Amino acid sequence: MAETSPAKRGLLLQLFATFFKIGAFTFGGGWAMISIMERELVDKRGWLAREDFLDLLAVAQSLPGILAVNISVAVGDSLRGRRGCLCAALGTILPSFLMILAIAIFLTPDLINNNPVLSAVFKGIRPAVVALIIAPVLSSAKAAKLNWKTALIPVVVALLIWSKLPVVSNPILWIVLGGLGGYLVLRQSLKNQNG
Repeated sequence: MAETSPAKRGLLLQLFATFFKIGAFTFGGGWAMISIMERELVDKRGWLAREDFLDLLAVAQSLPGILAVNISVAVGDSLRGRRGCLCAALGTILPSFLMILAIAIFLTPDLINNNPVLSAVFKGIRPAVVALIIAPVLSSAKAAKLNWKTALIPVVVALLIWSKLPVVSNPILWIVLGGLGGYLVLRQSLKNQNG
């Protein structure tokens, strides 16, 4: 097995540490992680351009699995191949695993429900989670240069999914239609460019 250089080992450690921080300090799931991921991966580290981050976000959301793990695997792969994938994915998963393990060992449901301090902490986290979910939606809309016409599409799709009507409430349908629509728009714009 080939030796890795200190610089390559350092990048693996950076991948692990960055995604460990993202996984450790995010409450509320994948959507709440997006603003932290964008700041770490685009602004601070420069591992991705903002447009590439938005594209990766769209692909990661449409794939099965956990959003943060999907993004971490893609970033790790682009920077260091399989080893990068492994380090980034472990960094993302490990904090949640350790927290859930600690909760399972030390906190029983009775302790959480009967402890006013723990109840207050969890109630205080809820509004912060809402803000963490709204922030990436707004920054993604700004970066994608959405206007009122294009913003209408996600609003209508969200309402249709929320409606629970038999056919139109299936998110898979909208993922497939969105991909098909994007392909057709790209094809038409290439046709217009070529004359």
